Amino acid sequence: MLSTVYGSTAWAQQSTASARKELESLQQEIKQTERQRRDQRQALKRAEAELKKADQVLAEASQAVRAEQDKLQTLQQQQQQLEQQQQQLEQQRQQQQQLLAAQVKAAYQVGGHDYTQLLLNQQDASKLERLLTYYQYFNNARMQQLTALKTTVDELAALKQQADSNRLEQEQRLAQLTAQQQELAAARKNQHASVQQLQALLQDQKQQLEYLKSNEQSLQATIAKLKAQAANRRLKHSGKTGSLPWPVKGAISQQFGAQQGGGMTASGVIIQAPTGTAVKAVADGQVIYADWLKGYGWVTVVDHGNGLMSLYGNNQTLLKTPGEVVKSGDTLALVGQSGGQNAAGLYFEIRQKGSAVNPLRWLRAP
Repeated sequence: MLSTVYGSTAWAQQSTASARKELESLQQEIKQTERQRRDQRQALKRAEAELKKADQVLAEASQAVRAEQDKLQTLQQQQQQLEQQQQQLEQQRQQQQQLLAAQVKAAYQVGGHDYTQLLLNQQDASKLERLLTYYQYFNNARMQQLTALKTTVDELAALKQQADSNRLEQEQRLAQLTAQQQELAAARKNQHASVQQLQALLQDQKQQLEYLKSNEQSLQATIAKLKAQAANRRLKHSGKTGSLPWPVKGAISQQFGAQQGGGMTASGVIIQAPTGTAVKAVADGQVIYADWLKGYGWVTVVDHGNGLMSLYGNNQTLLKTPGEVVKSGDTLALVGQSGGQNAAGLYFEIRQKGSAVNPLRWLRAP
């Protein structure tokens, strides 16, 4: 009997010890998993920060290249104008030289006799006066032609100097543009690396869902804030569905309402377009947001009035600032892949009274 009780007690103690050991092991695993999840969240935050930084550098490099291209184009146009002016002045110089040569020849023919002798031989006072007047007029005409010729030659020299200076500046601008394009290429490479790093961290479905929900919450909060501000504006949009032009031309790579990772659905469409393509406003309105937004990269939002807003995301760089009034067809941004996209394209939304609607219903048939 005692042996039975003792045996049962020993078994219970062993079972308790085993259970305690298993519990401790499980608690250790939970702690380790929590540490891993915490490390992953921190790594994700770092990756997001790196992506935002890469997007900012790329946007600045893109704007610098665009500005340098505009300056170079202006210089080239100025060079063409200078060359045209040079041609006109050269023709003018040749005409003036020919006219002066003709005057000198005529003076030689008329004045083949000694000028002083002609005057002394003149007995008629009226003829003498006419002769003096003629010679004075002839001399003045030659002096005017000489002065005009000198002015033209001076203008030609100044134009040549200006053209040479212009050409030198073009060469410098071209060298600077080449350097900035190299910086732009490096920025794109860094952006791609940041995207790859972020995508690798989002392989876990649960983490991807959390990331997408966080992005959606960020966008919803921004839209809600913009909606509240829109109540103070008096814009009126009179457009109808199916009447708006496309912001960019291209194929749809993501449909409205499409399933995304983690069971989320898309609130907008993605229109494929080459990097740097101009993003156009679909209607008249006012820019109410132009900044970097988590998950959507560089975003511009335009308020069209009557509760209608259009959103343009994943841009390479933004060209309008909040408060600017825009017309339909105005360039708002340049297509890119900011915000963590694998390929270039425009993320496009239309919001009606704060709610996302299918933007394709508002756009004209392609």
